[in-house]
Amino acid sequence: MNPRRTVIAAGLVAVCLTATACGGGDGGGDAGAKENTATGPIKVWLSNNEAEIKWGEAMVEAWNAEHPDEEITAQEIPAGNSSEEVIGAAITAGNAPCLIFNTAPVAVSQFQKQGGLVSLSSFEGGDDYIEERTGEAAEQYRSEDGELYQMPWKSNPVMIFYNKALMKKAGVDPENPPLATYDEFLATSQKIVDSGAAQAAIWPAPSSEFYQSWFDFYPLFAAESDGQQLVEDGEAQFDSDAGQSVADFWSQMYEKGLSQKEAYNGDSFADGKAAMAIVGPWAISVYGDKVDWGAVPVPTSSGAPAEEVYTFSDAKNVAMYTACKNRGTAWEVLKFATGEEQDGALLELTGQMPLRQDLPGAFPEYFEKNPTYTTFAEQAARTVEVPNVPNSIEIWQTFRDGWSESVIFGKTDAATGLADAAEEVNGLAGQS
Repeated sequence: MNPRRTVIAAGLVAVCLTATACGGGDGGGDAGAKENTATGPIKVWLSNNEAEIKWGEAMVEAWNAEHPDEEITAQEIPAGNSSEEVIGAAITAGNAPCLIFNTAPVAVSQFQKQGGLVSLSSFEGGDDYIEERTGEAAEQYRSEDGELYQMPWKSNPVMIFYNKALMKKAGVDPENPPLATYDEFLATSQKIVDSGAAQAAIWPAPSSEFYQSWFDFYPLFAAESDGQQLVEDGEAQFDSDAGQSVADFWSQMYEKGLSQKEAYNGDSFADGKAAMAIVGPWAISVYGDKVDWGAVPVPTSSGAPAEEVYTFSDAKNVAMYTACKNRGTAWEVLKFATGEEQDGALLELTGQMPLRQDLPGAFPEYFEKNPTYTTFAEQAARTVEVPNVPNSIEIWQTFRDGWSESVIFGKTDAATGLADAAEEVNGLAGQS
């Protein structure tokens, strides 16, 4: 399991069950019509990740030293079933902070529907700032009304981690394991299991939570489709040659016992029960000295060159909330916290990738000192985000249900599973 992954399913369901949370929002944005120029003290919430808290406290101290009349008060996101449940409840109660440095992209459409988010495009130079920092990838975070309600902040582009010792035990070259094509990946996986080197070649969670598809199907779909999102222009994209190819690959992994259909109670990669895992750069510090690891891009059917392979971004962003009164200060803090100096500090303290153009070129000294992160920094230039569409959670749950029934458990064929899910998803994507 990814130790930094927030479990958000229950929280978002809870938000939608709140009487005022999902019913009568004005479609999002600046419902209060407050000015964007007011200045003064603001409150912000930080993730409860230890390294991010350290970064956030230092960022706040640096800002406050220069802005005594516009001080930031920071705290961790209050405890709850999930950050998203807490944020949704704060929106409903009207007491959300100005900025939250832990806004999940999948939740943005819901928070917008609640009328809880300020459009960052409404600030002078707002779009220009975001596009200049993030580049073309910023478009993935734009809402259906054409505006940006989230600042693309940091990503954890996922790749294949492999255990060199287990590869060697299976008779596979530990420095250059054949994993680039589906056929190679399947053959290598078969060697791992047949040799007894590990119980599973790779063990993604087979459970039904909507977000689990971000760590089995979606990275490979992003790679196979050359960077498509699950939904584009209101239409499901996965009932396609690329989607079917990915589904066929995973179906074989499960049918042949190379991936397990039962959940593992723990970390299968750390425990040596699986020889591979789909993880982000957070894994470097987590596995560090425990596992002699290597990293490669996710496979494609044709074995695309590493410099062309896309993957899932696993991003967390910053959003401004409509309860904020001093929005002029909040906007300046947002720019300060995502400037080059603070991005460099975030990278140094957390190893997570700022969503910034040419990341290796922006921080050459860091990557020279920390070469193990360079592969992830290069991959960060080719990431795919969850689509910013209405009913995002329901769309992902619908997809996951169809995927689980067909691909993981084989109750129906993959083609039928994808087609049926796509029909439902198209209906959900067309709703407001």
